[in-house]
Amino acid sequence: MDLIVCLSTGKGTWGHVNRLISDGKWGKVYIITNEFGKENFSVKNGELIVIDSRKGLEDLRDDIYNVLKENVNEEVGLNFISGTGKEHMALLSAVLKLGIGIRFFALTKDGVKEI
Repeated sequence: MDLIVCLSTGKGTWGHVNRLISDGKWGKVYIITNEFGKENFSVKNGELIVIDSRKGLEDLRDDIYNVLKENVNEEVGLNFISGTGKEHMALLSAVLKLGIGIRFFALTKDGVKEI
């Protein structure tokens, strides 16, 4: 299963995202982030999708959708621990527009778990 995560704002959330990516068994990992995340987050197994969060919600959704539609065609795991509500809504809308199933995953005290 592929994983799509938001990586943006939120104190302490980058560590959660990093462990979720490294501890899980994922096909591909897509990281929705901004320019700051692109410059400062290092990931070995993942593709960055850089967005401009100053854009409107529909434009953000379309930016994410246009990248994912070329790469994702089956059920995916999602994680929203990092980021803003606007980014979360754009991502969820983009994935639903793809017409694929979703599952939510998080890092828990017992490791990576479906929520």
